[in-house]
Amino acid sequence: MSLILEGVAKKFGELQALKGVSIHLKKGEVVGLLGPNGAGKSTLMKILTGYYTEWEGSVVFYDKDLKTERRTIQKEVGYLTENNPLYPEMYVKEYLDYVAELYRLKNPPVEALINQTGLEDHKKKKIQTLSKGYKQRVGLAAALLHNPKLIILDEPTTGLDPNQLVEIRKLIRNLGKDKTVLLSTHILQEVDALCDRVLIINKGEIVLDERMENLRKDQKQIIEVSFDYRVETEALARIPNVQQVRNPHDFDYELQLKEKKDMRPAVFDFAHDNGLKILKLQLKNESLEKVFKSLTS
Repeated sequence: MSLILEGVAKKFGELQALKGVSIHLKKGEVVGLLGPNGAGKSTLMKILTGYYTEWEGSVVFYDKDLKTERRTIQKEVGYLTENNPLYPEMYVKEYLDYVAELYRLKNPPVEALINQTGLEDHKKKKIQTLSKGYKQRVGLAAALLHNPKLIILDEPTTGLDPNQLVEIRKLIRNLGKDKTVLLSTHILQEVDALCDRVLIINKGEIVLDERMENLRKDQKQIIEVSFDYRVETEALARIPNVQQVRNPHDFDYELQLKEKKDMRPAVFDFAHDNGLKILKLQLKNESLEKVFKSLTS
């Protein structure tokens, strides 16, 4: 195990934010951390990054104790915060070079990460001129500069358009091949698209720790899609293997299919053949939604 938490607890005055959290995380997996507001997600991440130094329990990272070797462990952790603080007056490459200097890196992979995060056309722009999605990319590149073993991402896909979303998802999945990635989000679809495993925290306690493949067993395939124009549900029902079509709102549609194979390419082909633009296209994990609601309501 790359990261072992045993009985981690944290209080703020009379408020018990974490109540004996025990988790074992492995190298080579992307783990989603879900929970309602105030459940303890941020507190847990701040303990793992070494921001909070007073807490109960044990955290061991590759045989190093977080309480006694905090500085050493921090060098192995990459953290993208939700608010992603940056220096807006700096240029993208200038900022990443600056972060590399703070880490005292020799031959930092600045150019490689600029390309990896899709910033090559923006590296000479000031950060303040970038969209929120591209600012997220800058923050992610900065979190990866020192080649950390543990990557903690807090709402990493906030503000991304559909094309950027696909690219960042692919990057996170690739990172998860040889690192440990802990991804905190409130978007259930992001966990379904990105994660090998899901943790649900509620009122300071881990109430679910499950492999995504187990949550997907025997569930119907549901695709959520949004177009730029209204489409007749009868036309969508003619897509192969579609059993039912719902139109919950305006240009949003929900397709239920009997096929286990991912049928999103068929929906994409339908849009292309009918001159439609897809604004959203994602699988819906109905099992995860039901479990989340039942454990946190």
